[in-house]
Amino acid sequence: MIRAHVLICGGTGCTSSGSLDIQAAFAENIEKAGLSEEVKVVQTGCFGLCALGPVVIVYPDGTFYSRVTTDDVKEIVEEHLLKGRIVERLVYNDTGDDNAEKANVNVSLNDTAFYKTQNRVVLRNCGVIDPEDIDEYIAMDGYAALGKVLTEMTPEDVIKCVTDSGLRGRGGGGFPTGRKWSLCAPNKAPQKYVVCNADEGDPGAFMDRSVLEGDPHCLIEAMTIAGYAIGATKGFVYVRAEYPIAVKRLQKAIDQAKEYGLLGKNIFDSGFDFDLEIRLGAGAFVCGEETALMTSIEGNRGEPRPRPPYPAVKGLYNSPTVENNVETFANIPQIILRGAEWFASMGTENSKGTKVFALGGNIEHTGLVEIPMGTTLREIIHEIGGGIPNGKKFKAAQTGGPSGGCIPADLIDTPVDYDNLTAIGCMMGSGGLIVMDEDSCMVDMAKFFLEFTVDESCGKCTPCRVGTKRLLELLDKITMGKGTIEDIDRLEELCNYIKQNSLCGLGQTAPNPVLATLKFFRDEYIAHVVDKKCPAGVCKDLVSFVIDQDKCIGCGMCARNCPADAITKTDYIAPGHKLPSYVIDAEKCVKCGVCMGNCKFKAIEKR
Repeated sequence: MIRAHVLICGGTGCTSSGSLDIQAAFAENIEKAGLSEEVKVVQTGCFGLCALGPVVIVYPDGTFYSRVTTDDVKEIVEEHLLKGRIVERLVYNDTGDDNAEKANVNVSLNDTAFYKTQNRVVLRNCGVIDPEDIDEYIAMDGYAALGKVLTEMTPEDVIKCVTDSGLRGRGGGGFPTGRKWSLCAPNKAPQKYVVCNADEGDPGAFMDRSVLEGDPHCLIEAMTIAGYAIGATKGFVYVRAEYPIAVKRLQKAIDQAKEYGLLGKNIFDSGFDFDLEIRLGAGAFVCGEETALMTSIEGNRGEPRPRPPYPAVKGLYNSPTVENNVETFANIPQIILRGAEWFASMGTENSKGTKVFALGGNIEHTGLVEIPMGTTLREIIHEIGGGIPNGKKFKAAQTGGPSGGCIPADLIDTPVDYDNLTAIGCMMGSGGLIVMDEDSCMVDMAKFFLEFTVDESCGKCTPCRVGTKRLLELLDKITMGKGTIEDIDRLEELCNYIKQNSLCGLGQTAPNPVLATLKFFRDEYIAHVVDKKCPAGVCKDLVSFVIDQDKCIGCGMCARNCPADAITKTDYIAPGHKLPSYVIDAEKCVKCGVCMGNCKFKAIEKR
């Protein structure tokens, strides 16, 4: 009889940190200890706390071990699984103090600071079940919503339930999901399609990937429900080829669903047929736009189409099509099972439910979080995310990736939902949330995202193809210290032109990071062009490294580690010191900062 389960994260993050080796080590050590009949090892999806991987959780007590190595496995097996003694040195410490007593040794994972304010709807099964075992999904009410739909509800009932729930598309645009389905359903055609956008392209975003890796049957169930609602019998999941684990698990889930009769012909003996196929994307960001995605599925170069006609009328293969992203679909089974009122009870008046965010950047707890709409940015960063590392100050948060804007520190109490973010010139986006501290340069940040969109533009329309390139040239000029006040005015003018005249969402939103930083951090732009200084000390052309000769003890560590041989000894010996100090040749200096990192006496300054 199984008395304990060892859950090991098998998401991309932990897998890349060696979780598969840890899983093998557990299996070997459990067998050696004679516990094979008592302890079961399960590979799951992402738990969320990606910065702490590889992650291992032992149930039924819920002990959360973090940063586990293969060398730790024997101790966990012998002490915890065999003798019942928790290995406290490996237990996740949520106090923020490495020397503090492990405050949560006997506390449920859900009671930790990272989890206790979350409400996991989309991620409810991630880190809980084996994503490659359909029986575990069924044990968590899997496919019950599909059974309810096919045996108790009409297509109109399904659409009404989704509409009444207030669910809006989680891919960035926020269009009401029920409304989208209702526009497609009445259109008569020999064939209709359901398409899932799993082409997650924002830098730092991995929400959809984690759902595919941790709960793939949820997507299959939801897309089948959507097919029933609009009268479609065929679906496609367009997923990035760079997500091999997600692709493998999704395909296995599709095969299992077909074997169980939950996908294919005559599902639940209802007379309804629905089948799914996976299509691999080549990593083109523009294919996140629904018409470009459909063009790619058809075997053509991924370029957007003019709208109207909209996909609900003329989409994939010129047939009526509904397209939603992974996170949107992942809400559907729970809405059907628990009701529209349940879902609408979460969030705000115009932004119902929860939202999954991928926290990254300068924050203690990088990873995935799912919070009710309307949660403030302060709560996300400081309570869930653990705050800013190294005692630094919060400066801004970038939402929506290359298509989004930034939220400055003085707006940290902004509730995060569609309306409030739009009101301050930002957008929800798909859910990437990059946190920046006081050492971040906002001009450089805007340049980073614009470099991305310049590379990812499909080139079909001139405003995007040429306009974003001109924007990047202006930002390059400014960060090199060659910009003028007139260049700032040109930036704004060009941004507005590109937004108004680009064909698709990529070009229409590409200027957003520039416009947002100009709105909230114009003083940094002015410092770059007027004072020829980068206040954050990031832009290399505007930064110089100087040795304070009165602090320099003459140890020579800076000179020995300088890759450009730009540091030489002087004849000057500072009072109280015995050796001559050093000086940096500004002409030779490549501004790499190695000297500053090697100086233990803080004698080198960045100016």
